[in-house]
Amino acid sequence: MQALEDKILQEGKVLSDTVLKVDSFLNHQIDPDLMREIGEEFAKRFAHERITKILTIESSGIAPAVMAGLIMGVPVVFARKSKSLTLKNHVYAAQVYSYTKQTANEIAVSKDFLHDDDVVLLIDDFLANGQALLGLIEIVKQAGAEFVGAGIVIEKGFQKGGDKIRQQGIRIESLANIMSMKEGKVTFQREEQLN
Repeated sequence: MQALEDKILQEGKVLSDTVLKVDSFLNHQIDPDLMREIGEEFAKRFAHERITKILTIESSGIAPAVMAGLIMGVPVVFARKSKSLTLKNHVYAAQVYSYTKQTANEIAVSKDFLHDDDVVLLIDDFLANGQALLGLIEIVKQAGAEFVGAGIVIEKGFQKGGDKIRQQGIRIESLANIMSMKEGKVTFQREEQLN
């Protein structure tokens, strides 16, 4: 998606060969116009699926997921990284390890919001090692829901999480796929390179 790639090049900050900071438009401050375009793009790419719910993980996946949900006309559910007093035992849960934060978290979704008759699209901000996505997939499986694929805002294609998940036959639609961030320069992987 050209608008997203342009925004990454203009405002993204490469902190290392593996860490990209996009907090000016996605992870801290949110660019609503760009999020609307992202939501429209996900709606277009998954238009032929009969999606009933979008599932994401707090907190940076919420903005693109909500915009996609608004355009698709479906509810958005987000997995919590910490259990609140109101979210105790009536949950689907999975363990997720964050390489960026070097911590493991249990993510949880109330059983009230995900059911076996749902058709679920996952949306997340980043895909690197694939741990968050695998945790969300596990939650969809626990619910007995149908899983149609994942929409990813930014994939770090040089980290192999996306490849491993695709090898399982899982559909992933990434709007920007980064091939390299060496020497502080973002290089995008083009779709023709994926085939």
